[in-house]
Amino acid sequence: MMPDRPAEDAVVLLDDALVQFGPLAAVKNVSFSLRPGNLLGLIGPNGAGKTTLLRAVAGIQPLSGGVIHILGQDLARADGDVFRQLGFTPDTPTFYENLSVRNFLKFIAIGYGLDRADADDRISFWLEKVWLAEKANQKIKALSRGMRQRVGLARTLVANPAIVLLDEPAAGLDPAGRVQFRQLLGSLRDQGKVLIVSSHILADMEEYCTHIGIMSQGAMVQFGTVAQVAAHGNGDGRCRYTLILAQPATSIQLPLKDVDGVTSLEIDRERVTFEYFSSREQAARLLSMLVGRQVPVASFAPNAPGLEEAYLRTGIRQVD
Repeated sequence: MMPDRPAEDAVVLLDDALVQFGPLAAVKNVSFSLRPGNLLGLIGPNGAGKTTLLRAVAGIQPLSGGVIHILGQDLARADGDVFRQLGFTPDTPTFYENLSVRNFLKFIAIGYGLDRADADDRISFWLEKVWLAEKANQKIKALSRGMRQRVGLARTLVANPAIVLLDEPAAGLDPAGRVQFRQLLGSLRDQGKVLIVSSHILADMEEYCTHIGIMSQGAMVQFGTVAQVAAHGNGDGRCRYTLILAQPATSIQLPLKDVDGVTSLEIDRERVTFEYFSSREQAARLLSMLVGRQVPVASFAPNAPGLEEAYLRTGIRQVD
């Protein structure tokens, strides 16, 4: 599903992008476009192709077929000005560990050709934005994983790129850091930057993304706005339910396996999830049957539409 506006104003445009490693297609003919202020969240299991796709958009991984346009230029033939507008933070950023945070960022700024005054201003600005001002003179090797993730973000943002690519940027962040990170992404999105973020924290992505791409085995299984993806598949007359029991399922006779229409049954102690018909009448009959058979039901309800539900309904069970 492509955005409904024409692609002429696209900042990032992929047309049948293909990346192959021998017989393995790590990215299979992926197409989408993103415009200023779009924030695409990529979700999928290990090996889905998310990192390879990010590396291809960053110009690090050559395509085997198709084309990627960045700011209207074919990335395979783009000039240095285009690459200066691309910022990429890998899931495990690398640093000169014996440098202080500030000196490392100065080194990066010099590489981008920033003059000293501009570099100092930008570094101070981003150190504040990623909550590292108090760590500015500390050596990177002494930082925690979460702090190093923040340095990686500052390293990407100091050049003020128009396109920001982040691979698992929230890994290692504590709950307060995740809140701050969501605020930062919202600010970058509101500035009109284009962002592509790979993450497994679906609840967070529902809050800050404008678009979602679900990947599996190199293919883009679903693509659209958050609302479009969250609603996908809810029109087939079925939905997922959560049944909470008053005691572990192993200690009772649970007749759901024999009920016509029940699929994708999963049991985790007192918590039971499954797919069933979404009509209230059929749900009421199922609940009545369970109670009639002395199943100790503590709660029973359909799951609310959302990214987690959309992901589970694709049949891809593991988010990395």
